[in-house]
Amino acid sequence: MNTSGLRAVLWDMDGTLLESEELWDIGVRELSVHLGGPMTEETRTATIGASTPGALAIVFDSLGLERTPDALLQARTWLYARMAEMFADGLPWRPGARDALALVRSLGLRSALVTNTERELGDVALDTLGREHFDFSVCGDEVSAGKPDPAPYLRAAELLGVDPRHCLAVEDSPTGAAAAEAAGCPVLVVPSLIEVPAGPLRIFRDTLVGLSADDLHSMHALVAV
Repeated sequence: MNTSGLRAVLWDMDGTLLESEELWDIGVRELSVHLGGPMTEETRTATIGASTPGALAIVFDSLGLERTPDALLQARTWLYARMAEMFADGLPWRPGARDALALVRSLGLRSALVTNTERELGDVALDTLGREHFDFSVCGDEVSAGKPDPAPYLRAAELLGVDPRHCLAVEDSPTGAAAAEAAGCPVLVVPSLIEVPAGPLRIFRDTLVGLSADDLHSMHALVAV
């Protein structure tokens, strides 16, 4: 058991802090139609929480399309233009997320945003979230591999100067939870669109509403190693 305590909180963005996962659902579905046909629910589920290259690969494979660099670039450009339109219309908060961010800051804990969303859109979202809530942000195009690879969480911990074991990651998807767990971070899972399986470093909560300082420290201690 880790007795040194919680030192930092690492926040996922889409579906965890913001309701943007639903916007990605719209964007990816529209992209699939644009590329040749509607996507199945199985395909959409596989893309939830994925990095942009990962999601594009899943969509291309589902439609039987060749993943040439030019075709992937065109699809990425189309998708990000559509997402920018929706992000510009406003990004609603997940329940309790704004208060949870403020709580972490009030406790003097370090904080980082860790998202598979690329910097181009991540910066737009940060305007809603408030940059003052984070010491650093790590976006999907700034690491060697996106979630479920542990690289984004390892990079965030490195930037903060905190051992991953002393961080609490907050996630909503199987992809994100797997990434945080692989990095060695205890994970608070607050599911949004799909169910997240149990794991050795995962603790579950229905919502961020009412999250307290005692909750943060006790949850971290419960699953830390």
